[in-house]
Amino acid sequence: MEATAAALADAARWRIVELLAERPRSVGELAELTGLRQPQTTKHLQTLAKAELVTVFPLGQRRVYALEAAPLRALDHRLRALLDTVAAHADERDVVERYRAAIEAETRAAEQDRWADGRTFTFERVLAAPAATVWRYWVDADLLGAWWAPPSMTVTACVLEPVPGGRAILDYRDADGHVYASTGQVRRADDPGHLVFDLSVLDDTGAISFTGHYDLTLDQRADGTHLRVDLTITDTAVAAAPHIAGIATGWGQVLDNLTDTLDLDQRKDRSS
Repeated sequence: MEATAAALADAARWRIVELLAERPRSVGELAELTGLRQPQTTKHLQTLAKAELVTVFPLGQRRVYALEAAPLRALDHRLRALLDTVAAHADERDVVERYRAAIEAETRAAEQDRWADGRTFTFERVLAAPAATVWRYWVDADLLGAWWAPPSMTVTACVLEPVPGGRAILDYRDADGHVYASTGQVRRADDPGHLVFDLSVLDDTGAISFTGHYDLTLDQRADGTHLRVDLTITDTAVAAAPHIAGIATGWGQVLDNLTDTLDLDQRKDRSS
């Protein structure tokens, strides 16, 4: 398939293939129709033949080239599979497009420090696990590290110590090696229903980019644990625009991770 794609990448060879798709043709006829010289046309045909896209056979005094459909069908199959993959992951592309648009909007708004102070967000989920189990996924560092990062990010350090004054830490890196560090403090911890903590996102110099004040509540009900995270922003620096733009999407993704991780672990427990 790679040889087929490489052979078709040249515009002149693509035109030759289009002409041969209509019917077999000689070198002279192809040269005339493409505007190429015969030596150029012959060289292109040799490349196409090497990729098994054309065959040549004698026809009296002439040599005629014909198109082979099999490599094109194989390429068509791969392209259709690729398009199916694109369609299946259209939501992920939409997430990136929305994030890009949000960064542009927030960058225009970020004219001075404190520009986003007081902004609030609320995130909610209904989780198919007891509140005590959900609580462990927030305060056990190993369990927390399994879900507390957006896709393509890897957690390198995470702590939420469930005591007033306890450490709050979230560090992760992306696939390109960029490191993102956050540090803060737990303000309140009522096992297993209420956790309040601050987390400041740091820039490359260690200065605060912005601080998030988080209020997590877990409410046990008949249909599962109702999780709610209320977030208020302070200490906003001008350079925090990309971070602020990604809050809604990022927290939506990590809470989806939590939901999926809990569901998977609950199924494993039931089957063991």
